[in-house]
Parts: sequence; C-alpha cells; structure tokens
Amino acid sequence: MKTYSVAIVEDHVLLSQAIGGLVDSFDRFKVSHLCKNGKEFITRLEEKSISVPDIVLMDINMPLMNGIETTIWLAEHFPDIDVIGLSIEEDERTIIQMLRAGAKGYLMKDVEKSVLEMALNEVITNGFYHSKHVTNILIGSLNGKGSSGLKLKDNEIEFMKLVCTEMTYKEIADQMCLSPKTIDGYRDALFEKLDVKNRIGLVIYAIKNKIYLP
Repeated sequence: MKTYSVAIVEDHVLLSQAIGGLVDSFDRFKVSHLCKNGKEFITRLEEKSISVPDIVLMDINMPLMNGIETTIWLAEHFPDIDVIGLSIEEDERTIIQMLRAGAKGYLMKDVEKSVLEMALNEVITNGFYHSKHVTNILIGSLNGKGSSGLKLKDNEIEFMKLVCTEMTYKEIADQMCLSPKTIDGYRDALFEKLDVKNRIGLVIYAIKNKIYLP
C-alpha cells in the first residue's frame, strides 16, 4: 500500500505534535515535516531542505505568514500539494477565503480521529474533502452527474460569482442593483436547486464547476 506524506504547518508545537501522532497512526499516511508557520515551510521548500509533501494540514492563523497567504503561494508554485485548512472556529469568511486560495478541505482542530483520516483519504482519492452532504454533490459533479448538469440563469451565475467574494449579501444586492429581498430569493432558490445548505456549499459548487476560478 502506498504511503502519502503529510506536512503539518501549525504554530502551536504541542498541537502540531498531537496532530502528527494521529496522522502517523493511519495506515496510508506518514508525517514528513512539522513547521511553525507558512514562512518557514516555504523557505524549506525553496531551499529543498525538505521533500515535497503530498498533503499539508495548514493552520489558518499563524505569525509571519498565515495559512491563507501560504495556500495562495503553494497554489502558484507547488500546485500538486493538496492543502487542508485547520482552524479553531467555523468562520464562514475564513472558510471561503481558504477555498478561494486553493484549499481542498477544511477541518476543525478538535476533529475526531476518524474524520481526520477520512478527510486525508478523500483528498487523495477525490481531490477534495468537505462534509458528507457536500462531498456527495461534488463527487456527482466530477462524474458528470447530479446538480452539475443544471443550467443556471445569467443572473444566478453573476450572483454565484459574487458569493465567492468577501461581499455581504447586502453588498451583493447593491452590486447587482437589486433589493436585499431579491438577493435572499436568489440564495434560497440556489440552495434548493443545488441541494446545498449554506454559502460555503455555494462557493464549493462554483469552484468545482468553474463558475468561479480562484
């Protein structure tokens, strides 16, 4: 069985070591590097003092260079590295920023061991990880099935592109010269049409179906 290398970029040493211990207990994965921030990780990659990992578990909030900035850099210079974001809070804006930066998944730091292993396996197998509900939709879209076959109207596509920005729904309404009530209607209709439950689901759908290109 092939073993995949995992780097952990996390500024809290004890937490980094704890996550590393979990990863090392999985059959298919082995921790290759522990770095304290994005700057250290990038420097070591550029100096070729470390091998290029298959996956990076990336903390979001770090000194010197945070997870979002590091993920953007990796997407440009090492696009074959898959990034999974790590955070202590489920902040919608942060999750959207990480997905736009190129992250293939997002996990809470207190995630169950089984979920962490599943996330790593999903990224290796399918190229992304999210909740079971959204993952099923994305797998269907990659197979040419399910909601990806739906035709969206021009105004829905414009709305979807703006959803992938940091704009609030009110700001999107102003940008589209529509009332907030109309925008709420667009959002709710797309939730039902695409079978997603929140804005994050819309962003993932838009990225995977190339409505929005990070």
